[in-house]
Amino acid sequence: MDLDVDFVRAQFPAFEVPSLTGQGFFENAGGSYTSRFVIDRLTRFYRERKVQPYGPYEASRLGGEEMDEARARLAAMLGIESDELSFGPSTTQNTYVLAQAVRQWMKPGEAIVVTDQDHEANTGPWRRLAEAGVEVREWKIDPESGHLDPSTLENLLDENVRLVCFPHCSNVVGEVNPVTEITAMAHAAGAFVCVDGVSYAPHGFPDVGELGPDIYLFSAYKTYGPHQGIMVVRRALGEQLPNQAHYFNADTLYKRFTPAGPDHAQVAACAGMADYLDALAEHHGIGGGPAERATGIHDMMRAHEVRLLQPLLDALRARNDLRLLGPDRAEGRAPTVAVALREPGIEVARRLAGHGIMAGGGDFYALRALEAMGVAPERGVLRLSFVHYTSAEEVDRLIEALEREL
Repeated sequence: MDLDVDFVRAQFPAFEVPSLTGQGFFENAGGSYTSRFVIDRLTRFYRERKVQPYGPYEASRLGGEEMDEARARLAAMLGIESDELSFGPSTTQNTYVLAQAVRQWMKPGEAIVVTDQDHEANTGPWRRLAEAGVEVREWKIDPESGHLDPSTLENLLDENVRLVCFPHCSNVVGEVNPVTEITAMAHAAGAFVCVDGVSYAPHGFPDVGELGPDIYLFSAYKTYGPHQGIMVVRRALGEQLPNQAHYFNADTLYKRFTPAGPDHAQVAACAGMADYLDALAEHHGIGGGPAERATGIHDMMRAHEVRLLQPLLDALRARNDLRLLGPDRAEGRAPTVAVALREPGIEVARRLAGHGIMAGGGDFYALRALEAMGVAPERGVLRLSFVHYTSAEEVDRLIEALEREL
């Protein structure tokens, strides 16, 4: 069954807001619209349950139960155990805390692998481990295509490597990296794996248990939810890493890497993300358990995005006044499309706004990737990113606006 885009859009109040009517939203990689389920849960929590949770009285008990519900349902969708999922203020903050745990865990002379394809949040904190005597090895992208070749990783792996960090897909290159293949290579060499899923998860929640990484990170505010970072740390690694929270929380896996107290309302509202996927599954007749339903919705979302993405890639590829970063085939990439122009990307984004196209321009914290591909970060790129609630008509309007402004 094809994705029912009308039903999808009806679940997002933003499409009913007068000031947004007629606006094509193409900066979803910076943050998605929020589903009504999340908004309703967040509003209810602030109205009815804005008290310290897990107490003996009704409002407190219900608040704690809703927080637990969010963790349990999201974990089930991701194919992991409930206590292997935790929340933090952002993915950047979560990565920083994990890096501090790894700093204590690793010994001088041991090594980690990072890439130059990453958003800085999933490379900067790991690179700083060099200050503690950890060897940092860089897995480099192809300077023309931005491709991260798994075969070149083999040359970086040996018995000293403890951790391999890479993105599920880059926020400027867009190519989807083969997580299962890369994870298997790293595990075979005795290393653990950290995957930045921030730019992939908005296009369908992955089955992290099936993919196999030891850490998987993404942002709820880019997956139709509140501003929280979601962090999967599998038990085999999580119980080895030193506790970063209060000493009395050391025996609770989902608390070990969240030194600050959780944002109760936003954690509870994350259950609305599961509500949304369940509503999509029910509407489209997708059954099975939570992970199976999430996979079915993932595949439907991706099929819709691929259909809409290819005409945009074809239109950009046909031009000789820009450089398309990443693959030009929709099947192998996310609908996050960056183009290098003769002028700063932000200037074209400003002109597109006059056509009702909301797009972004800049470096998007991917300075290392842009520099590796010969793109000046100060000039940046024009980034056009969409998700499953985008319509074919909006993509047509984007292509027409680009024809007028480039």
